[in-house]
Amino acid sequence: MAYCINHICNQRHNPDNVENCLACGTPLLIDERIRLLRPLRPLEKGIDSYTDVFEVEDIDPQWGKKPRIRVMKVLKWEEPKYVELMRREAQALITLFHPGIPKATGSDYFTFTLPNEPHLELHCLVMEKIEGENLEQWLKTHGKVSQNDALDWMLQLLDILEHVHKLGYFHRDIKPTNIIHQPNGNLALVDFGAVRSVSKTYLAKVGSSGRDNITGTGSGNEVTAIFTVGFSAPEQIDGRALPQSDFYALGRTIVNLVTGIPIMELPIEDRTEKLIWRDKAQQIDQPVANFIDELIHPSPGFRPQTTEIIRERIQRLPWESQVHHFLKSKVFEIGRLVASGLIILGIGQLFAPSVANYFVYQGEKSGARNDYQSAQSLFGWAIKTNPSTKLAISKYYFDKAYRLMITGDIKAAKKDYELSIKYNNQNLDAYNFLGITCQQLSDSSCVEKVYKRLLEFNPNDWTAHYNLGRFYDEQGNYELAEKEYNIAIKSSSSAIIAINNLSRLNIKIGDYNTAISLAKSGLRKNKDPLIQAALYKNLGWASLEQNKISDAEKYLEKALSLDEQRIDAYCLLAKTQEALGKIDEARFSIELCLLAKSTDSDIPLFRQELLDRILKK
Repeated sequence: MAYCINHICNQRHNPDNVENCLACGTPLLIDERIRLLRPLRPLEKGIDSYTDVFEVEDIDPQWGKKPRIRVMKVLKWEEPKYVELMRREAQALITLFHPGIPKATGSDYFTFTLPNEPHLELHCLVMEKIEGENLEQWLKTHGKVSQNDALDWMLQLLDILEHVHKLGYFHRDIKPTNIIHQPNGNLALVDFGAVRSVSKTYLAKVGSSGRDNITGTGSGNEVTAIFTVGFSAPEQIDGRALPQSDFYALGRTIVNLVTGIPIMELPIEDRTEKLIWRDKAQQIDQPVANFIDELIHPSPGFRPQTTEIIRERIQRLPWESQVHHFLKSKVFEIGRLVASGLIILGIGQLFAPSVANYFVYQGEKSGARNDYQSAQSLFGWAIKTNPSTKLAISKYYFDKAYRLMITGDIKAAKKDYELSIKYNNQNLDAYNFLGITCQQLSDSSCVEKVYKRLLEFNPNDWTAHYNLGRFYDEQGNYELAEKEYNIAIKSSSSAIIAINNLSRLNIKIGDYNTAISLAKSGLRKNKDPLIQAALYKNLGWASLEQNKISDAEKYLEKALSLDEQRIDAYCLLAKTQEALGKIDEARFSIELCLLAKSTDSDIPLFRQELLDRILKK
C-alpha cells in the first residue's frame, strides 16, 4: 500500500504497483526518493490540523541498494508561522547529533508542489525512525514506574536535554507521547516541531527585564504560544517559554509515569496551584518527591536553572533517600550531634563531605521556607564541617537571586548576588547579574564597581563590556558607551547585540552612514530572527533620517515580518507611511505605536514626536 501526499485527496491509499494516485493523479514518489507507506497519525480532517506524519521508504542513493525506512512530516498549509516552525525543526534536527534524537540531513527538508494544485506548496521533513513504543503506550502495558526507573529515565532525558540546550535550543513539547522507549531500554526524545533557539544573552535579558527581548531596544513576547495542556509550564502557555519550561514538562512527565494517572485527573492545591500527586505514588521517597515538585514549580525561577544542577541533584537523591529512611523526621538534630561527635573523635574528616553537603541541602530547604536564620545557621555548620561547601552556598544564593529578579524584587536580588560573591568571589555570573540589578536600581557607583571588578578577572569578557556600554548609553554618556561597545565587538564574534546597540547609538548622534554599515555587518554575521529584526529596524530608522523613505519602508516592514512585536518599528513605519501618503496604513501603525505596551527606552521619544505631528495637523 502506498499513500498519496495530497491531503485534499478523497482516496489517499493506493496499490503498491501504481506510480500516480488513482484518485487525484499526484505522483506517489516524492522528491524522486520518498514513498509514503502508512500514516502514523489519523488522516481524517480536523485531526492534527496542520501536519501529516508518515512512515516512508527512502530510496536515496546514500542508503545503498537497500531503501531506508524513515519518518516524514508534511506541512499541509503554507501558513507562515507553521512554515517557520518546520524550518526550526529541520534546522534543529540537522544541527543536533545525539543517539536519543532523530537524525536528519540538509537534503531532508524540501518542498513539493502538487501538480494539480500549483498554488499549494507542501513543506516536507524526513528524519530517522526510532523504533519502540512511546511512554504513554509503555505505561498502559507495564503500569506505573518504580523510583529507580524514574531516576534512570530522568537522567537519560536530562542527557538529551543537556545536548539540546547547549546547542542553543529548547524542546517545548516534552510529554510521554514524545518519548520513545527503545527495544534496548534507552529513551529517545522525538517531535521537535515546537523547538526554539535561544542564546545566553537572550536568557539574561528575560531574567533582567521580564520580557522576551534580546536586543535591549525592542519589545514583545513570542508570536506563537505552543503548549500541551497538563505538561507545558505556565509561562509557556503565556508565550514566554524558557529552557526551564522543559524542566517543568520533564517533571510533569515523571509524575504521570510514577502515578500512572493522567495529569489532568490529578487535583491542584487552590492556594499554591501545586499538583497533588504524592499519595498516588507511594513508591517515591520524600526527597525524590521534593525534587520533582521543584521541577514542576509554577514559577520558573523556583525550578533548578540548569541541566548540571538537575544532574547533581538526581545523583544525590539515592543517598538522601537512605538518610531519610534512617533518620526520618529528626534529620537535623541527630545529624548535627553525629557530625559534632565524629569531629571531636578525630574521624569526622572521613564523613565531613557527606555531612556538609546534607547541611547545605537542609539550608536550601530552610531558605525555600523563608527561614533565613536557620539557613544561615546550617550553612555555617556546613562550612565548619567542610570549607569547600562555600561554592555550593554561593550557588544557592545565586539561584535565589535569579528567582527574585524574575519576580521583580530587584533590591533583594542585589543583596543575594552580593552574598553569592561573598562565598565565592570568583563567581563571574554573579558579578554579571549584580551589574544588571544595579543598573535597574540606577546605582551608578555599583554598576561601575561591579563591571570594573569583573573585567579584572577577564578583560576580554564581551558581555561585561556590552552591559557597561549599555549602562553608559542609558545615562547619555555616548562617548563611553561607544568605547565599551567597540571593545565588546572586538572581543567576540558573538557580540551581535553590541553591534546593534552601537548602530542605534550612531543614529542618535547623527552618524547615519556608520549606523547603516554596522547594521548590515550584523545581518551578515547572525541569522537569529529577533536580532535581525532589531538590525533592520536600525536600517529603517537611519534611512528615514536620511530622507530615503522607500528604503526606510522596506527595512521597517522586513523588521516587522521577523518580529511583529517591535513597537519601535511601528512608530518609525507610521512616520514613513505618512511621508509616502499611505494614510490608511499609517493609521494602523500609529494606533500600535501609541497603544501597545512596551518598555523600550526609545518609545516615549517616538510617541512624543508622533503626537507633536498629529497636533500640528
